[in-house]
Amino acid sequence: MALFSGKYFCFIIALFAILLKPCSCHNNTRWNSAGITWYGDREGPGSTGGACGYGDAVAKHPYQCMVSAGGPSLFKDGTGCGACYRLVCDHPLCTKKPIKVMIADECAGCTKEAFHFDLSGKAFGALAKRGKGDEIRNLGELKVRYKRACCKHPKSKIAIHVDAGANPYYMSFAVKFANGDGNFACVEIQPAGGKYLKMEEMRSAVWKLNPGCALKGPFNVRLTSAVTKKVIIAKAVIPEKWSPGAIYHSLVNFATPKKHSQKKHK
Repeated sequence: MALFSGKYFCFIIALFAILLKPCSCHNNTRWNSAGITWYGDREGPGSTGGACGYGDAVAKHPYQCMVSAGGPSLFKDGTGCGACYRLVCDHPLCTKKPIKVMIADECAGCTKEAFHFDLSGKAFGALAKRGKGDEIRNLGELKVRYKRACCKHPKSKIAIHVDAGANPYYMSFAVKFANGDGNFACVEIQPAGGKYLKMEEMRSAVWKLNPGCALKGPFNVRLTSAVTKKVIIAKAVIPEKWSPGAIYHSLVNFATPKKHSQKKHK
């Protein structure tokens, strides 16, 4: 059993993620059927207090309100937070061009279909032909095709948003603006002079750690992506004199594939 402890733990988690989730956002995954609805303001982000813990960041660059709440099969008890999807609508009011949204909230009651996106008002309207946004939103719900996609947040580096309740004996934070998979198999934090400590996901994009002793910064944060098992380290991203509620920007992000021509949406 010792083999699965310490530094090997996150590697094993990432390996299982690959085996259990073969449809990486870097692969040509199939289009599947889903239902969509929308909530919040017509041109808004749905909610700035969503279950994933991104707060009002969903209304700002780089998310720009292009987000969605996910039904149970997409929210996945919080592990689906941060994942990105392409959606295509074939309704006469739709452009039939794909849009991309990120899971930022939960829609626990969205169980009419096996897969359901409760889109922000802006994202729902983005499916429409020019000038038809209000008409399509007035329909209330539609059928679409969807597939997993790589998250791409232009000109953004990964940010750590420390929870307002964090203190030297309890660390928690949300990871924002991650390219690639968008979500994580493992998040670890390394205090000054210490070893990496595995954090626990809190049914959201927020990760926590109860170390049993006071931790001192600066802190490195090591991230293992959920599907592709890529690992990056945000060095000293949380400074020695950190503050609860603060957002700290790193100098790193996951690489994304080069842009290629879109295939037909079959």
